[in-house]
Amino acid sequence: MWRDHLTEIIVFAVLFVGVSALGFVAAKWRRPTDMEHLDEWGLGGRNFGSWITWFLVGGDLYTAYTFVAVPALVFGAGAMGFFAVPYTIIIYPMFFLVLVRLWSVSHRHGLVTPADFVRVRFGSPTLALLVAITGIVATMPYIALQLVGIEAVLKTMGVTGESTVARHAPIIIAFAILAAYTYQSGLRAPALIAFVKDTLIYIVILVAIFWLPSQLGGWGAIFDAAQAKYDASPAPGDGLLLNANNQLQYMTLAFGSALALFLYPHSVTGVLASRNRDVIKRNMSALPAYSLLLGLLAMLGFAAIAAGVKPLPGANPGSVDTNTIVPVLFDKQFPDWFAGVAFAAIGIGALVPAAIMSIAAANLFTRNIYKEYLNRAASPAQEAKVSKVASLVVKVGALLCIVLLDPQFSIDLQLIGGVIILQTLPSVALGLFTRWFHKTALITGWVAGMGLGMWMLYQIANPATGRMHFAGSAFPLDKFGFDTKATIYVGFVAVLVNIIVAVLATLVLRAGKVTDGPDGTAHDDYFVDEDSPRRDTAPEQGEPVAVA
Repeated sequence: MWRDHLTEIIVFAVLFVGVSALGFVAAKWRRPTDMEHLDEWGLGGRNFGSWITWFLVGGDLYTAYTFVAVPALVFGAGAMGFFAVPYTIIIYPMFFLVLVRLWSVSHRHGLVTPADFVRVRFGSPTLALLVAITGIVATMPYIALQLVGIEAVLKTMGVTGESTVARHAPIIIAFAILAAYTYQSGLRAPALIAFVKDTLIYIVILVAIFWLPSQLGGWGAIFDAAQAKYDASPAPGDGLLLNANNQLQYMTLAFGSALALFLYPHSVTGVLASRNRDVIKRNMSALPAYSLLLGLLAMLGFAAIAAGVKPLPGANPGSVDTNTIVPVLFDKQFPDWFAGVAFAAIGIGALVPAAIMSIAAANLFTRNIYKEYLNRAASPAQEAKVSKVASLVVKVGALLCIVLLDPQFSIDLQLIGGVIILQTLPSVALGLFTRWFHKTALITGWVAGMGLGMWMLYQIANPATGRMHFAGSAFPLDKFGFDTKATIYVGFVAVLVNIIVAVLATLVLRAGKVTDGPDGTAHDDYFVDEDSPRRDTAPEQGEPVAVA
């Protein structure tokens, strides 16, 4: 009953309302000369310094769902759940190589989205459209999963009802507030809120990592309890250590997730809002501090085992909601007032990434669908207005994912989202370094990778949840004819096929002397300094693109 959690609810509500007020105040923070422009509304004026960028990008990449799901995965599978730690370490050198370069191109040419870059780099509105649609589709379930974190907290505090409307009413109210201040303040809202969000999370995790062992007999007793649980489990892939059945999945999932993370539109949006390349470079050196935090956070999965935590019932009869593991642990082990602070940290942690993701998806729609196909003469003010409305539509779509679908299925959708966004790697990431790929070959590779990825995902079942298709991203290698119980990350295989097909198709088209530009030479590379003046509009199709 919610009355048993009254202190927690009051603390949670006060912090949540206070942060929401910051979201509205953000419209006057670093006041822009003209908010009716995508550079201002969608990219914060492209003028964020090192500290703001550090909190913004960190809050963007380390979401509320991350802080709920990673320890829950460790709780259920053990060492496999730590894949998130190496992948968030691998990602930063990739960020350094790819997104610093993308910032320079975007700064010079006034580009707002990855699809903007693809359009002018390869002279193909069709390829740019595929990249834009891919980014929007992959981002939608990611936004929905921020709701999973909030819902887990609300469920733990007893703020739920029996009917569908009553159960989701608090989330609908929270996202309505989010939609309002995002519409008004744009990217400045999550940038300002990120300071509070990350401070709360650091406090909660550092307290938890010392407080919980003192209550549970120390880390030795915690690891012993976890080992006993995994020893008693019949599952072949769990345990304190990796084994032959999950090592390949661990490696490919970590590497594939790292590749996917910097391709998501919201990652690009956070970086493009930076003032200059030095800001990005400093952040790529400092952001691994979040990986340390994530490693400590994952340990809470073991602490939950030692504390005897049981997940709360799920939406369907007989099911359990594994996302409630950490909230229940906090509720059981912390004083009520601090549990309220911890719940607020998780809830507020959903606001920052959800806002950035919705802005990024809206920018993709505006620049690469609305302006490209519906209104080529759109003014900057019209672009900003359309993007604001589109961000609302995206949030509503994400909300429907939770209200109409089983949240556990939404988790599967996010795993599918990683497979989907990886198919933009050849055109976006590799395209920053070479124009050797033919635009038709890139489209062919996208079709091949997406088709194979969807087929592999369709083959994945999870009898424990009763789902026979699209039940995860770990593909059993025995379906390829191998005599093994090992699995592999679908996204890794799909993007590898994508690249191979794009290479082979390019060789064939080049051999046939099929040109891929309006005059065959319009897109030759030239290099510019990052201090070159920035234009206000993106280049037209066929205009050469400077790559710094």
